[in-house]
Amino acid sequence: MISWMQKHNKYLVWTIWIATIAFIGAGFVGWGSYSFGSKAGNVAKVGDIEIKQTKLNMVYSNLYNQYNQAMQGQLDDKTAQEMGLIKQAFARLATQAKILNFAKDLGIVVSDAEVAQKLQEIRAFQKDGVFVKEIYEGYLKSQRLRANAFEETLREELILEKTFSLLAVGPLPLEEEAVSAAMNVSDKLAYKVLTNDDLNFVTDESKVKAYWEMQKENFLTPQMYELSIVWTQSKDTAVTEDELKAHYDKNSFNYTDETGKQLPFEEAKVLVTKDLKIKKTKKTAQKAYIAFKKGTIDNSEKITLSMGDAKLTEEVWSELKEKSVGDILKPKVVADAYATVKIENIVLPRVKTYEEAKEEVTGLYEKQAKKEALLALAESALKNVDQNDMIISDFVKLDENVNLNPLNTQESLQFLQKLFTSSKEKGIISVFDKVIVYNILEQKLLPMDDNQTAFVKETTDKLKQSIFESNLIKMLDEQYPTEVYMGGLTN
Repeated sequence: MISWMQKHNKYLVWTIWIATIAFIGAGFVGWGSYSFGSKAGNVAKVGDIEIKQTKLNMVYSNLYNQYNQAMQGQLDDKTAQEMGLIKQAFARLATQAKILNFAKDLGIVVSDAEVAQKLQEIRAFQKDGVFVKEIYEGYLKSQRLRANAFEETLREELILEKTFSLLAVGPLPLEEEAVSAAMNVSDKLAYKVLTNDDLNFVTDESKVKAYWEMQKENFLTPQMYELSIVWTQSKDTAVTEDELKAHYDKNSFNYTDETGKQLPFEEAKVLVTKDLKIKKTKKTAQKAYIAFKKGTIDNSEKITLSMGDAKLTEEVWSELKEKSVGDILKPKVVADAYATVKIENIVLPRVKTYEEAKEEVTGLYEKQAKKEALLALAESALKNVDQNDMIISDFVKLDENVNLNPLNTQESLQFLQKLFTSSKEKGIISVFDKVIVYNILEQKLLPMDDNQTAFVKETTDKLKQSIFESNLIKMLDEQYPTEVYMGGLTN
């Protein structure tokens, strides 16, 4: 899923304006955060349109949430930075701004009545199918948004929708015929699947050491923090049934199931109780912070942790890495408690010795060395093709669910996708941890099945649309230049 999203990012032009509805539909989960520099609250200007810092933060949070869900909650800020999510978020906003400039030049406008109608149609702001102003205002307050800023985002979304509808282009009969022909090409193959089990691989420690010597600066000990922590627990904080119901009524949009549907009070009660106890414990935690700072109370715990340790939250670590020895952080929520953290000492990273890094280095070396050895074995097999040593397939097509023994369904699909986009009669294709040597023995064009008609039309439409989008964006790139006010947003 992640690789698909990254690979097709530039072709998501018509579907990228999801920061408003999807962000709400996901239950307003605030995954990910980013701190930006700006110029009068803006991070860039595209044509005549300024890109606001608040909007970039909103799109980044939404994008972070999408990837985090695809990764089953395993995404963290470091990984997000390595994946370039902030650049992706900015690229989306820059593309939107170019299309909005284009729409402005075309004279496309959206009335206040259309914005109001769109706002009332958002399910997250409804109760029993009816728009509730208090829920909407509660959302704005929780996200620290102004109504005019949020509604301007809706206006831009509607302008984009109108523009896209005007630019829609359908497939022509000749285009459908060409796609149909490509989809109905069928190949008969001779192939051989090679894996690491086919290698006579023995780890040479001298080569592992040489590998470490060349890259040892990349093998560092983690930065360590010696911390004193004052814990303020919330579990004993008293809450009444009336308080719980009042808190739920005011913040019901925060309690949704995995589909984004709002949970009834009884189903959300455990979460509501936890949130309200945390809220009511905040003042106690603040008093403990002041007392700890004055030295009138002692810490609850002294502990040494490596940067990013799961005992503390990403928010705490994000702030800790900006602080110095002796600094005390204001109370932060950690699980069901508040943590007031003081930095007693910071142990900076150092290069690991070979023995310390040996296990990690050996694993990386073996992975690279086996990959190279497997490709070398495949090259040798390709030069000396022996069909007696290969599997002969039936005629196969890209759109068929084919299992090419010993590949599984997913491996077979990826192999066929690469095969049918290659112009080589014989060659080598890598699929996950396997390498397939293949030779096309025979090829034929099958007639189109009547049941394929709708699929061919859909495929042709998507292909033509992606090409059209790509060329349109190239045109808009030249027409509406981008001025960026801060670093790190573009390559």
